[in-house]
Amino acid sequence: MVNERKLIVFGPVPSRRLGKSLGINNIPPKICTYSCVYCQLGRTNNMQISRREFYKPEEITRAIEKKVQDAREKGEPIDYLTFVPDGEPTLDINLGKEIDLIKSLSLGIKIAVITNSSLVWKEDVRDDLHKADWVSLKIDSVSQDIWRRIDRPHGSLKLDKILDGISEFSRTFNGELITETMLIQDVNGDVKEVEQVADLIAKLNPKKSYVSIPTRPPAEKRVTPATEYEINRAYQIFKVRGINVEYLIGYEGNAFAYTGNVEEDLLSITSVHPMREEGIEEFLMKAKAGWSVIKKLIDEDKLIQVEYKDKKFYMRKLS
Repeated sequence: MVNERKLIVFGPVPSRRLGKSLGINNIPPKICTYSCVYCQLGRTNNMQISRREFYKPEEITRAIEKKVQDAREKGEPIDYLTFVPDGEPTLDINLGKEIDLIKSLSLGIKIAVITNSSLVWKEDVRDDLHKADWVSLKIDSVSQDIWRRIDRPHGSLKLDKILDGISEFSRTFNGELITETMLIQDVNGDVKEVEQVADLIAKLNPKKSYVSIPTRPPAEKRVTPATEYEINRAYQIFKVRGINVEYLIGYEGNAFAYTGNVEEDLLSITSVHPMREEGIEEFLMKAKAGWSVIKKLIDEDKLIQVEYKDKKFYMRKLS
């Protein structure tokens, strides 16, 4: 029997940015400020910008402490505790308190937050993010029309305020600042747009800036990743401006952690991180379980199979 509350914490999972990451799912599906065309979790069915409580901070902290203990008992390393939920993590009004409580556990693991940047114009959001060790800000576009086409924001959000908030945060944040730009073919990959994004990012002086493409099934089937030529051109544009840029375009690997309950681990991982078929097979081998587990979860309508670029992915079916 899967305990749904335990799915607040998932992994550790292989992260292309953070090594082995224990994910913190502090937002229920799918509550977000955006409905990005490339989102691996599909369209946003509950769009909002008002911060509120979703889970009790102590509940999240207890779940993290237990998962870290389970992982360590299994010999699974954890490089980061990462807020990377089914929605926008800064919608959680207790984010800062949760980070403080995690630090009080003295686990010796750094804390990361991956945000779409949409609420960073709010002072209380910036204050919460300042408590983290590593923060990734998404900057897909600096042009109003393109931003609306690719990120499909809540109607009350203003791009100029978001960009000002990003600049303010970069000036005061003492941790590792990362940016990420998702390139979609025929949307935001042309030279002028990439140059404008790169000009802004250069001023932020991030530790690293990622140029990425969708590597998992996107919300909209019409979405096509930027071409190799466009990706390389963007890389060179960033590089010329002195930005420490890297590609984020490859498969992250199959090193998913098993912490004791095969069904719970699979559902918690696939709720925010679709797994490729070979990743599932390797996970099941580690857990000494068979494919019958996957068939059972599919039959119970808890897991679904999707295809993208000739690859099979498995993800948790969202309510």
